[in-house]
Amino acid sequence: MAEFAYNNKMQTSTKVLPFKANNGQDPHIEFELRKKGKFEEANNFVERMQEIQEEAKAALGKAQEDMKRYADRHRGEAEEY
Repeated sequence: MAEFAYNNKMQTSTKVLPFKANNGQDPHIEFELRKKGKFEEANNFVERMQEIQEEAKAALGKAQEDMKRYADRHRGEAEEY
């Protein structure tokens, strides 16, 4: 799930999704509960996948914030020529 979340997030440097850059198309996997059916185990699977994807998004967001904070701390003024 972490790999999917990473590949499905536009990169700031390239302005392109990594998946699209590699495969020429957008990734499309959505887990939506459309209606409750007899297959309770399938519904449980979809709910677990949604939770995992949200956790992965949160972890990537935190990592991005941490990297920015670290980079900003070591960034200095540009030299004038």
